[in-house]
Amino acid sequence: MAGTIGKHALVLGGSVAGLLTARVLADHYASVAIVERDHLPAGAEQRRGVPHGQHVHAMLPRGLQIIEELLPGFTAQVIAAGGSTGDMLADVRWYLNGRALRRATAGVKALSASRPLLEGTIRERVRALPNVTFLEGYDVTGLHASPGRERITGAEVANRDGSDARVVSAGLVVDATGRGSRTPRWLAELGYEAPAADTVAIDLAYSTCVVAAPGDLLGGDLVVVTPRFPGQLRSSVMQRLEGDRVLITLAGVLGERPPLLAGDLRAYARSLSMPDTYDVLRAAEPLGPPVPFRFPAYVRHRYDQLRRFPAGLLVAGDATCGFNPVYGQGMSVAAMNAAALGDELAHGGEPDPYRYFQAVSRILEAPWRLAVGADLALPGVTGPALSESPLTPDYLRRLQLAATEDDEVAVALVRVTSLVDPPASLLRPEIVERVDRVPAGATP
Repeated sequence: MAGTIGKHALVLGGSVAGLLTARVLADHYASVAIVERDHLPAGAEQRRGVPHGQHVHAMLPRGLQIIEELLPGFTAQVIAAGGSTGDMLADVRWYLNGRALRRATAGVKALSASRPLLEGTIRERVRALPNVTFLEGYDVTGLHASPGRERITGAEVANRDGSDARVVSAGLVVDATGRGSRTPRWLAELGYEAPAADTVAIDLAYSTCVVAAPGDLLGGDLVVVTPRFPGQLRSSVMQRLEGDRVLITLAGVLGERPPLLAGDLRAYARSLSMPDTYDVLRAAEPLGPPVPFRFPAYVRHRYDQLRRFPAGLLVAGDATCGFNPVYGQGMSVAAMNAAALGDELAHGGEPDPYRYFQAVSRILEAPWRLAVGADLALPGVTGPALSESPLTPDYLRRLQLAATEDDEVAVALVRVTSLVDPPASLLRPEIVERVDRVPAGATP
């Protein structure tokens, strides 16, 4: 099918979103080039352009399903390199409001591995495509437009030291440069309106350490999630990694700063609602000092609301919408975005940016509501109000309580947070009936 739409496509950014975008484009363009600022490692190594790569990352089941469709055998390849897989509920220890979520089989697969291994495996598979090339160590300095500026015809790039400045021509340019995307500014410079931005200020801070995992440190679980809940600002996630290691990320919001000394981390973990993280930190041997990460706010750029947009340009991944990373949605939403691009290209002919951005907006709605709704429930977090939903705060509170006692409710909840089922599935009559057994206003 390669070459059925155009001769050359250009992807700006070589992270997960850019790699999956290139994989989809390779089915429709004769050649695809990826421009990336970093010199990319050959394997599963941490790189400068992904500073958050040392912290906890989730490959949610819906993202994994899409990646497996695009890159068959991906899961097996990660497992062969030391990753772990299991059921998203039966093999993951979830706590909600200080209670353990009911354990059952949700029927959706979780994959636990480091971000460098996940990204490196995707990159290896995309590199193997015969019509995909990489231009590494180059920064994108601007978009190149037609004389009338109604069409983007390529991108201006230069070596990181400023040398070898040139234009890379393309019939389609896709910006996948992440949260630092300059497309809003470039559009304004070309005479277009920049998209409105919905911003949620969360003031998140991470402190992450990796420990040796002798024996069965997590009790057979892939991941242990101890989230914050109303009245708390602290949380943690522990994740099984390749190489018999466990990654532990402690988080705080609205000014809470997890410490950067191993001994202080234990005290911070001891203040959590459940003792699991403290117990592991007390028993395990750190493999290095804790690593910090700050995340002040996340943003959704409303390209779907623009009425004028140049042909030959699309935006994907975090460049369209970044998420609070504590919910682990980023890579999976990037995969969903790639699937939406594939659907747009399947129409044949030049992609329609208006139709594409509307499709992206639809796939963003569920994860955005899940993240923003949870964050705005915390006094001090600022952001755009969400439209009314039948999933009221009281119903969701009672649903979470029911999920700690009821297998069916727990499965329904996890399938929604895994982005496999839509939030509306939580209003199925059989689920509502079970939730209604929890008294209105009930608390943990």
